Amino acid sequence: MTFDNKTIEEIVKSWGINNPDIFASATLMRPYTGGDNSTSAEIRQGLSGKQQQERAYEMQQKMRKGIRSILADEKKWPRELIFIGRNMRIVQGNNQFLGSPVNRIKIMGNWASRALVDSPDLSYGEKLKNLGRHILFKMVLLSSDIVFYATKVRQYLGRGGGMEDEMEASMRKMAGDMGFELNHGVFEG
Repeated sequence: MTFDNKTIEEIVKSWGINNPDIFASATLMRPYTGGDNSTSAEIRQGLSGKQQQERAYEMQQKMRKGIRSILADEKKWPRELIFIGRNMRIVQGNNQFLGSPVNRIKIMGNWASRALVDSPDLSYGEKLKNLGRHILFKMVLLSSDIVFYATKVRQYLGRGGGMEDEMEASMRKMAGDMGFELNHGVFEG
């Protein structure tokens, strides 16, 4: 959320992933624009002037090729990440089912960021540095709050669904733009 590309690259390389931009693009289900934009440019290269279906098919093929190439060393992949991903899907599904009563993005992000400040194995200097990053992250989370409360007001007025419904519609649109068809709920647990 803070576009700290150097840290993103360090982390994903320690996980055995060669291309952090492709990994971020696969995670976001759209070309990552926080890095050097090489992924977005590569995916969109040679697509102008073609019809929508041809562009979608070619983008899908390029993304599949990129996803296959991101894993350099599967043995480094943290197994905990699979557990966390599954847990996040369950929380998403429950939150959506209940009408999005909480801003789960803020809650999960806040605790993950705070854990870096409270970690007992860090030196005082590292904790201070992480505190600064945590404060910056909290400021970025304000945008998440704005979106959450705007969707809450719209939901209350009967003019839309909750935040999870809005996110699912957005993910469906992005996936469709990339040539993927989602036949089921994106956030179903």
